[in-house]
Amino acid sequence: MRRRQFLNTIGLSTIGVTSGLSLLPNLGVGHTLALNRQKIKVTGLKTMVLDNIPPYAGQRQWLIIQLETDQGVIGLGERPTGGTPNLKPHVSLIQDLFDRYIVGENPFDIERIWQKLYASIHDYRHPGLYATPAISAIEMACWDIIGKVTGQPVFNLLGGRVHDQLRAYRYFEPAGAMDRPEAAGEEAIKLVEQGITCCKMDPLYKLGGPYDFSLETMRKVARIFESIRKSVGDKLEIGFGGHGQFSTAGAIRIASMLEPYDPYFFEEPVHPENVDEMARVAAHTNIPIASGERLVTKFEFSEILQKQAAQIIQLDVGQCGGILESKKIAGMAEAHYAMTAPHMFCGPVAFAAALQLNTCSPNFLIQEYNYTDLHSEILLDPIRYENGFISPPTGPGLGIELNEKVIQRQLVSKG
Repeated sequence: MRRRQFLNTIGLSTIGVTSGLSLLPNLGVGHTLALNRQKIKVTGLKTMVLDNIPPYAGQRQWLIIQLETDQGVIGLGERPTGGTPNLKPHVSLIQDLFDRYIVGENPFDIERIWQKLYASIHDYRHPGLYATPAISAIEMACWDIIGKVTGQPVFNLLGGRVHDQLRAYRYFEPAGAMDRPEAAGEEAIKLVEQGITCCKMDPLYKLGGPYDFSLETMRKVARIFESIRKSVGDKLEIGFGGHGQFSTAGAIRIASMLEPYDPYFFEEPVHPENVDEMARVAAHTNIPIASGERLVTKFEFSEILQKQAAQIIQLDVGQCGGILESKKIAGMAEAHYAMTAPHMFCGPVAFAAALQLNTCSPNFLIQEYNYTDLHSEILLDPIRYENGFISPPTGPGLGIELNEKVIQRQLVSKG
């Protein structure tokens, strides 16, 4: 059958054919599907370092990238900065990876690209929070391109929608609660009145460790949880953020004090590099253990699942290897009846990538949501958070578009 005859048969004759690019309408989304998508090539990279605004949720600066293609489609990616004051090495690393392994590649070849980035340098083939987040940024930008070319949100390309709304939680920091536990109960009432059903708190917040906290200090934390339960009953879930502060014995001890108040989870009771010790804590408490924000790739998550060290997986899409790697991790967690609660301390692009994952993941539990007003202002169509739930973006790719005026206003450097 001749091509024109075929197009007439399906009612699509005279669809635009220019410069070898044939387009068919995507009836489901209202965009177009480029038939020569298999020939699309990545041609350029731009990096942007942006200043955040107080209270600096997501760090003081954001590192966002743009991948350019020979068909004019641009993909957005983001490398979470982790509080690093000097981002020049991270910008240089992304540029080096692009120059060596990405330019000229077809962004549809996600697996091929990921393997090249992760495994081409023999001695660097290892999960890490330096190189793997750079891979994540490039990978999510490729997915953004794929979605824009096909006219589909990424979640449609990874199995389709499972969740219409995404439950979310925010950090809860009642001032003075360690000395006056009633302050936590008073603030909890306000959260419930706003429709919020879950929060996370770390009254100790002492990075580093492990530390040996006194009995008096741990009892104060327990009284904070008690105050919240007395004030709002079961209307508010409370996660306990540990930040790896405890020794194994200390984590087990404080968990026993908190069990009567049914915490939603105990996050990183010990540091994640010793999975056996985290598994020891998990075996000694009824509180679900959460971990994953400092783990990367399927290889590290496989160990934590196999050893039953955590039941709530807090993967960070912007750090752990990207969207497809996150989907694989979520699949492994599903096979272990573990849930996902993605970490969010980043800018709007990595956050949007997490929402795409959540929407198509059957075992999605809850999404962390820490933001400044800039997270909304920088998007032409802001991500909506209402009554404790997020509406996932449904536009092509990551579903977001950046506001160029705001970008220019917050821009520190551009490569």
